[in-house]
Amino acid sequence: MNNRLWTLVVLVFTTALLGEMKINPFDNFFRFSLGSAIFFFGLLSFRSAPILVTGFSTGIFVLLFRMMIDLILGRVFWIDSFFIHLPAAFYYFNFTLLVYVTKIQKYLKTPIRVGIIGACIDFSSNMVELSFRILIQEQFTLTLETIWMLLLFGILRSFCAVGLYNILNFSQLKAISEARQHELERLVMINTSLYEETFFLRKSMSHLEDITRKSYQLYMRLMELENKEASTALYIAEHVHEVKKDSQKILAGLSKLMSQEQLNLHISITDICDLVIKTNQKYAEVLEKPIQFQKKCDIDLCTNHVYALLSVLNNLVSNAVEAIHHSGWVELRVVEDNHSIKFFVTDSGIGISEEDQDWIFEPGFTTKFDKNGNPSTGIGLTHAQKIVQNLNGSIQLSNEKGPPTQFIVAIPKDQLFKTLT
Repeated sequence: MNNRLWTLVVLVFTTALLGEMKINPFDNFFRFSLGSAIFFFGLLSFRSAPILVTGFSTGIFVLLFRMMIDLILGRVFWIDSFFIHLPAAFYYFNFTLLVYVTKIQKYLKTPIRVGIIGACIDFSSNMVELSFRILIQEQFTLTLETIWMLLLFGILRSFCAVGLYNILNFSQLKAISEARQHELERLVMINTSLYEETFFLRKSMSHLEDITRKSYQLYMRLMELENKEASTALYIAEHVHEVKKDSQKILAGLSKLMSQEQLNLHISITDICDLVIKTNQKYAEVLEKPIQFQKKCDIDLCTNHVYALLSVLNNLVSNAVEAIHHSGWVELRVVEDNHSIKFFVTDSGIGISEEDQDWIFEPGFTTKFDKNGNPSTGIGLTHAQKIVQNLNGSIQLSNEKGPPTQFIVAIPKDQLFKTLT
């Protein structure tokens, strides 16, 4: 209620104030002012305010406001001032009634129609005001030139109000769109992390299956030998089996979620690369490394293997960021040939020594250690390689020795886009 009241007060006062920015085209008290344009803009914008109350309040306040100015300046006696400005009040009364009757706010998605209707309302309201001025015996002659002038100013004021409304509305929609885009990017990266966890959980499931089977086999052998540790082997087999069942439930839920996301989410290769760059720019800022990122990609083909690509590319680019000690550059380049899409991730980091190059895709291998000397898990490139292989692609370190380091990911086009319709 308070917001609606303040909206009404602001609109009424602004209309009256800007009504003093005027021209008198007919050498009488009739005026063209900015007040009516702002009034129309307010009716379009502040739809929570009741139209009829707003219009009649504005008409009365404009009358009193202009009378107050006349009294302060000592222009005319108050009764004369009342009759001079009363027709202006009827301008706002008529304008409000026509806006209410035409329900013009329903057509805000078609600005030209709103502008034309607004111009007609402004013109007819000016004619009502002039009619009242003639009734109170103001000197005025209605000519064809006068009618054209009223119509011209009606068009100008109406389309100015509609234009201002659409500019502000577009700015608001743009801000909302940007906020939603940022939120979408955040959710996509969260889902990418879930995709990675699902990948490793599936791998762990296979290991749990092997452990369960071998534990039970051990139990059977110990039973045959009548070894008292047989119960311990059975205990291990049973509890690993329980862990496996719990993991299966989690994996089923994640798999269903990721399957739905994959079906619903189609993103272009260019947008995927943009998201990888944005994410790692923030990562570089967190690490306080002034790194220049370059993206060279003009492939607008869309894929629904979004999380797989994001996982691989984000892994490679984040590795590149970590490989740069202080400052440097990272480039993500994508090219298309007849059969595949190739991704080149190049960085100016310290490079990979020749003796380490044969081991970088092995599970557990790492050259990264934290500040306490603890090694990284060393599963990043192994994970990336498995995902690429699932897409029938390949990932390799460039044959060039020493920095810059370059990884090349090649994925067949028919594999990358085959599930799209």
